[in-house]
Amino acid sequence: MSFVLLKRAVKTDLDKVAARYPDVPRLIILKTDVQRRGVFYTDAAIELLDEAQHQTTGTHIFGARDGRTAVRPESLLLRDGTSIITTPTPMEEDPYVVDVLEGEPWLFDNGMSVESVDYWPAPAYYAKSCRSGVPMKRIVSARPQRLNIFPYRYCTFWNDAKGCAFCDIVVQLKKGREVLKIPAKLDPVEVGEVIGEALKEEGRFSTIFLTSGSITGGVRPFDDEVDYYIALLKEVGKNFRTKKYPSQMIATAFEKDQLKRLYAETGLTSYTSDIEVLDEGLFNRYCPGKSEWIGYQEWKRRLVDAVDVFGPGRVNTGLVAGIELAGPHGFKSEEIALERTLSEAEDLARQGVSTVFIVWSPRPDTPLGSYKNASLDYYIRLARGLHQLRVKYRLPVDHDSYRNCGNHPDTDLSRVLPLWEDEL
Repeated sequence: MSFVLLKRAVKTDLDKVAARYPDVPRLIILKTDVQRRGVFYTDAAIELLDEAQHQTTGTHIFGARDGRTAVRPESLLLRDGTSIITTPTPMEEDPYVVDVLEGEPWLFDNGMSVESVDYWPAPAYYAKSCRSGVPMKRIVSARPQRLNIFPYRYCTFWNDAKGCAFCDIVVQLKKGREVLKIPAKLDPVEVGEVIGEALKEEGRFSTIFLTSGSITGGVRPFDDEVDYYIALLKEVGKNFRTKKYPSQMIATAFEKDQLKRLYAETGLTSYTSDIEVLDEGLFNRYCPGKSEWIGYQEWKRRLVDAVDVFGPGRVNTGLVAGIELAGPHGFKSEEIALERTLSEAEDLARQGVSTVFIVWSPRPDTPLGSYKNASLDYYIRLARGLHQLRVKYRLPVDHDSYRNCGNHPDTDLSRVLPLWEDEL
């Protein structure tokens, strides 16, 4: 019996979840589950990878779920044009399998074909090198519609072993330096050079994205981080005719005058500062560096201050959804976790700050790496809840949408469900 016939005869867990949420498109539910469980590429799927045409594992500041650095597809595209940001995962952890069906890559679950996929196409600049000789794809990487700058591959919270409990940035720094030959800190001029080359592919990219680890140094904490980002964004801005250009930065929760400098001196148009978990006790436990240097309540206050600088709908915070349920200190049930998370998210939403989430991918070499993430139902309910908050408080999230990011199941809903309550 063929895979396709077998799929028609057997209802998968994905089908059962999709039946419970008829308002959520099946492809978004599938995307969320693939992020939740990860993927495993068969040898046949790897053979379909053409490094001249497809993106391969790039300049991530975080590692893979299987702990390996290898030549594999960067990630996957669905037939609706949206991307799945996922990570290779060991077979024993029950991932989806990427295999070949009739000469094309497909997702399989327990031997049954689920959905056709494609590999991310490589932009033209990936074949070129900077004047320094470093391959351009090691300086600026790409998602299907976004240019990614990861300028600093470290976080100084780790100086005192107080990095976030789900983060493997230090491990990946070593692998990036030794295996991929990626500079630990990028030269702003070189970044600007690569952006200029990338933008020659007209119509390909919709936004510039920048993120890296926190830098605590400076006259005031994080001044050095702000100065570095300003230098980078100024070089990027030389490639645009207007002062402002479509852009997003994920960074530390800066003080208001630091935010004003970023906005006034660069082309930056949106700002994200990830609080990671919406509970003060878990924030203190799982993000000890953030807790020590800024604190939970102050982090929230600075997010609200950022709205005064960038405007409503241009500021958000991100969650690593699932860590709130992990280990002996997590919430005891998904119901409690949803209630707590959505309550805190609403407190931010009414003040102009949107909340988005990524599906937590437990990685080896992290304190939380041995735990499991949440159920698919939990992630779908969380996505619906966060979308409904944006509807209630009229918060657009275009800067972090399926087109500009692709990593948030909740913002995917903004293109298929009503945006404002008067559209319901």
